[in-house]
Amino acid sequence: MAVIREQYLHAQRRLQLIHGDITQSSVDAIINAANSQLQHGGGVAGAIARQGGQTIQLESDAWVRKHGAITHDTPALTTGGNLPSRYVIHTVGPIWGEGDEDRKLNMAVQSALRLADDNDYASVAIPAVSTGIYGFPKDRGARVILDSILAYLNSQDESSLMQIEITLIDEHSVDIFAAEFDARWGSNPS
Repeated sequence: MAVIREQYLHAQRRLQLIHGDITQSSVDAIINAANSQLQHGGGVAGAIARQGGQTIQLESDAWVRKHGAITHDTPALTTGGNLPSRYVIHTVGPIWGEGDEDRKLNMAVQSALRLADDNDYASVAIPAVSTGIYGFPKDRGARVILDSILAYLNSQDESSLMQIEITLIDEHSVDIFAAEFDARWGSNPS
């Protein structure tokens, strides 16, 4: 896990860009880019389910049976199983081409952060939601995800969240997010 960029925000909140495996993040909760039925087969969701163990899928199945499918604005919460993080927040980002993708991605990110706040978590790690198999363009996704994080934190003076890590495993995505950090705050490598 390497810190690529770091930015301190209002109230000493820290936003970091991390090059590494989100399943190894030692935070209160990791955010999972999930599908609406919480079937964790591929991409980030598959990696989280494999590393976290069967508990995550069993709890996800129970969540869907009890609450129904999750949406862009209604994430789900499970324990982290065998992961270093205690919890997983499952959010659904948009599939590119379905329409209104920026708004839906904004909702997915902000609703996940709200759920973390509702549970008084101090730290979360988030992947590049929707920019993998869902086809959301990575550069646009980087902008929307950062806009969403900042808008959420700016609207929540009493937020429990003190550290948000954007954790990406592939170098290409890291470069795109680093460029977005640089465009906003200048080059600030750690």
